[in-house]
Amino acid sequence: MEPDLELVQIRRGESFTAWSHGYPFHTVRWHFHPEYELHLVVSTSGRYFVGDFIGEFEPGNLVLTGPNLPHNWVSDVPEGSSVPLRGRIIQFSECFIDDAMKALPELAALGPLLQSARRGVLFSEETGREIWPLMAALMEAQGIRRLELFMAIAGILGHAQGARTLASPNYLPDPSGYMSAGMNKALGHIRHNLTQPFDETDLAAIAGQSTSAFSRAFRRHTGMSLVQYVKRLRINLACQILMSDEEASIADICYEVGFNNLSNFNRQFLAEKGMPPSRFRRLLAENIDAMRA
Repeated sequence: MEPDLELVQIRRGESFTAWSHGYPFHTVRWHFHPEYELHLVVSTSGRYFVGDFIGEFEPGNLVLTGPNLPHNWVSDVPEGSSVPLRGRIIQFSECFIDDAMKALPELAALGPLLQSARRGVLFSEETGREIWPLMAALMEAQGIRRLELFMAIAGILGHAQGARTLASPNYLPDPSGYMSAGMNKALGHIRHNLTQPFDETDLAAIAGQSTSAFSRAFRRHTGMSLVQYVKRLRINLACQILMSDEEASIADICYEVGFNNLSNFNRQFLAEKGMPPSRFRRLLAENIDAMRA
């Protein structure tokens, strides 16, 4: 089975993304992405898949996967039940970590680990326990504190004892092969043209499917309709701009992220974030002021 492409969004003004999720969740599927991922299981047990490796996991399972390495964690939970917090995740691009290593020679010690991550690296239980509180703090951190925690985590991983690689030496991820799958071509088009107009007919043609078949397949892959999926990505992009550009007007942001109607943008932002964009910006400013005080 071909893995699905996950579109990782790293906010403007941030070097990496850090987030958590419950179970079930739309990214819980056989998937890949160009970014490195550090994945910590907080609750549940089950089976996980990294490249051609299959293993059992429980809370504390800590794995670093490299670019385009397919992976998935499947929890053993009763059908129909849900878990509010299953895992915590850090994702960062190859470009970011390469540039950081060039600028900060002390980070060169991460080189062997990053190379091993191309096959997936499982860390010891002791390392998982050491990383646990740092990743929990990172989920809520802002500004320089995020970098402090990231560097602390990187330092621990770079010197960790007892880590082992997962996928076999001859396992080679082939993203060009994955991207030949029609759905992933369509997802790639969304990623690179998020703020431009397109519809299901356009994407179905890219995927080589009928519009109705594409619509069903898209909902199966993402857990939502195309309209919901694009709206969420565009609202997240709007949040990034609100957080990084104090001078940009809300009207300008509306059109920049692909909406063509300001009232609709405000309504969709409210539905997605629980507040209008003006309040989001005001609360952000108040938080920054409190940090400076």
